[in-house]
Amino acid sequence: MNQDKRENGSIWHFFNKLDRNQFIGNQYQELAQHDSPLPIGYGQTISQPSLVCQMTDLLDLSNNLTVLEIGTGSGYQTAFLAEFAAKVYTVERIGELSEEAQTRLGQLGYSNVYFKIGDGSEGWPEFAPYDRIIVTAGAAKLPAALVEQLKPEGKMLIPVGKQKVQELFLIQKDSLGNVTQEVVERVIFVELKGDFGWSR
Repeated sequence: MNQDKRENGSIWHFFNKLDRNQFIGNQYQELAQHDSPLPIGYGQTISQPSLVCQMTDLLDLSNNLTVLEIGTGSGYQTAFLAEFAAKVYTVERIGELSEEAQTRLGQLGYSNVYFKIGDGSEGWPEFAPYDRIIVTAGAAKLPAALVEQLKPEGKMLIPVGKQKVQELFLIQKDSLGNVTQEVVERVIFVELKGDFGWSR
């Protein structure tokens, strides 16, 4: 991997090479080129490409960083992370989605992605701390476990808010462990289930 891949619109270049159709295994495949979220089954969605590109860019990735992703889904966002980071640890609560994503990403040649089926709000403490954390489900409040698993000088993106609309937060931790929060924009994601969602 090239550490300078993000320069000169490289994320958008990768987007243009990656066929989103591969990540939608249902009747919505014909809409894959539209810049909109689409259902992928099990009550989950694949995010619109423009948001995936934006979130990838906000993480400021390079080939020496380790990323924790909460919500593997179809594996579409995961592919972007795997392309621009050293290692990706991704957690998905729905086993069928995790297995399908593992197959897709394996076929694309990614060997730097590690999969777990479980409660994403708890993170993946075995391999913490992480340089970057990205959450692709809306939380009712910020999961403390994820903040704890973020490295000093690390960044985390997470949607937090209500069920109908959330604010995308950029969380940053400085070298002393102090945490700051910045709202990027309003977004709509499916619910982060468990103690940090809107329902149990």
